[in-house]
Amino acid sequence: MDIDPETLNTKCIYEWMIGTLLPRPIAWISTVSGEGVSNLAPYSFFQGVCARPPTLMFCPVNHRDGSPKDTLRNIRETGEFVVNLVRFEDALQMNQTSKTLPFGESELDQFKVDSLPSIRVRPVRVATAPVAFECRLDRIVVISEGPAGGNAVFGRILRIHVEDSILGTDGRPDPDRMDLIGRVGGSDYVRTRDRFTLDRPS
Repeated sequence: MDIDPETLNTKCIYEWMIGTLLPRPIAWISTVSGEGVSNLAPYSFFQGVCARPPTLMFCPVNHRDGSPKDTLRNIRETGEFVVNLVRFEDALQMNQTSKTLPFGESELDQFKVDSLPSIRVRPVRVATAPVAFECRLDRIVVISEGPAGGNAVFGRILRIHVEDSILGTDGRPDPDRMDLIGRVGGSDYVRTRDRFTLDRPS
């Protein structure tokens, strides 16, 4: 099978992308508006960029009417956000926060997500997240405008919160103890407890 993206509509291309780019880690992004209202939403077009300087990125697409999602709107206003990683136990709450609420309504309040204050940024972090990255906006690259238009948001990592309970005997994060989830096609997810090991060639 050979696919020419120019022959398909945006929905079809999106379905091919989320059905083949697997698995995708989930960035559960907390932000705060200029008026001080907290927002929380998951994004699976997300990845680390580099360690010097420590930087990550996620890619929110615009709403169907072409307007920016609340997460992007808040980051443009405040220049700050927190990336919370999602463990299996929090999967249901994470999924609930993907619901579109009117701007100014908080998903943390609506879905009773416990939070903790951050140290370097104003947005709170998810209290149960095994790892949370406090970030300052580095830059936003607008890929396209209008409905389903893409935006790449780059954040400089200012602080990393790691639950002591996820550390193994070597002092490093243990994937079994983290029990993170990732997206695959459609409504399916995977867990980090299912994996295999390959030593890198010397």
